Formats: sequence, structure tokens, C-alpha cells
Amino acid sequence: MELKTIIEKAWENRELLKEKDTEIAIKTVIADLDAGSLRVAEPLEDGNWQVNDWVKKAVILYFPIQKMQTIEVGPFEFHDKMALKTNYAKQGVRVVPHAVARYGAHLAPGVVMMPSYVNIGAFVDSGTMVDTWATVGSCAQVGKNVHLSGGVGLGGVLEPVQAAPVIVEDGAFIGSRAIVVEGVRIGKEAVLGAGVTLTASSKIIDVTGDKPVEYKGYVPPRSVVIPGSIPKEFAAGTFQVPCALIIGQRKASTDLKTSLNDALRENNVAV
Repeated sequence: MELKTIIEKAWENRELLKEKDTEIAIKTVIADLDAGSLRVAEPLEDGNWQVNDWVKKAVILYFPIQKMQTIEVGPFEFHDKMALKTNYAKQGVRVVPHAVARYGAHLAPGVVMMPSYVNIGAFVDSGTMVDTWATVGSCAQVGKNVHLSGGVGLGGVLEPVQAAPVIVEDGAFIGSRAIVVEGVRIGKEAVLGAGVTLTASSKIIDVTGDKPVEYKGYVPPRSVVIPGSIPKEFAAGTFQVPCALIIGQRKASTDLKTSLNDALRENNVAV
């Protein structure tokens, strides 16, 4: 509560950033984010998520108190305000060159980072694979045993501070080049096919029943989702606009590790 009070006061009065206590408080929050003892958003017992606005404020306030520095990694050089994450072996994280994570992002034991990027404030839980050229944006929350396939883009969000981050819950499979942004939440064990794009305004339509059921900003657990399109009227005529289609459910009888791919193949969809 003391940290929260200091952060909230500094948010309202940026002159306080010059004070040592404020700087210590901000850096403590970032260290706690890095260690995973504090999160930008956290799951509640009822299945919903709570966004900790004040933690996001601390991340935003961290930028102005940091100074630009040159970071040398062997023959590579960077010039930034943020340090890179370190001590992967101690944390039990596998990091393949040229994967990069910023200090202030949490990677739990068992995470594998292929050449990819994880930004500050993000949380990636145990057993998750961040595949080649996948991006986990600032403050995105990724659960256990998730597979982010090659080129997946999870959007970041710092402002507005009350906005929910992108959330991918336990066991989900996100197909190649899928894009999830603007606080969209992917339910547990859901499967997104290659190329699915989800924004806060994207229509997510369940077409498995007699009548379509529409969602926005949320993919229900175990749903199998593919790209689709729907007609929309414009002044110039009727045109097709993108949407996402829920075409089935992952089968409970299928082992989770194999069903990630099988769920799509069973519905005649490419992974």
C-alpha cells in the first residue's frame, strides 16, 4: 500500500519524480514485476481479471527516471533507457539467440524463448513457448503451457492506464502470424488458427449452433477460431470485412499437448 500511495502521488505530481523515495518506489515495482511477485493484471477466483492501474503507472513513470545508456552484448550494441533481462539460467528459462526480453518482464521457469521479444511489464508463465519472431507486448499476460507460434503479435498497453492488457490464459494455442491486441482475452485452452486478427472491436462469431452467437474482446475457453469475413454496407456498396469464426471446441478426450494441432486439423483448418 505504501508503494501504491507513492506511485499515485507521483502520477499526479511529476515533480515528485525528483525525490529519492519516489525513485526507489518506482524501481521496486519494476523489480517486483521482473521477479513475478507483482503483476499488471491478475486472475481472480471468479475467473475474471483485475487490472492494477497503479502498477502500469509505475511502468510509465519508470521511463522518465531512466537515462539512455549503451548496452554491449558481445559484438551487438543497443542504446536505450531499459536494461535487458538477465540471469536466465538461475530462473530456469531457455533463451535462444537472438531472443530479447526487457528487464521488468517476468519469465517463469520452463519458458522457452525462440528468437522473439518480450516487453516490460509482461508476464509469461511456466511451460510457455514464445516461438520465432513472436512479440509479447508491454503488460501482456500469458498463462501456463501456452504456445505462441511463429510471428504471433500480442499487443502492448500502457495508456490509458485503466485499459486491460492482452490476456492469453493457460493452455491456449495461438497460430502463426495471429494478432491479438487492444485488451482481447483468450480463454483457457482456446485455439487460434493461423492469421486470426482480434481487436477490441472484432466480431468473434460462434457458428457451431443453429444461430450465430457474437462475442467481442473475448474468446471462450476451448474454442477453435479461424479467420472469417462478413458483409458490411458502405456508401459505395456491400463489401466483406474481417471477423473471426468459432468453428468448434477442443475435445476433452484428446491430450492437451497433441490437441493443440489436432483441434485445428479435426476442423479441416491449417495450423
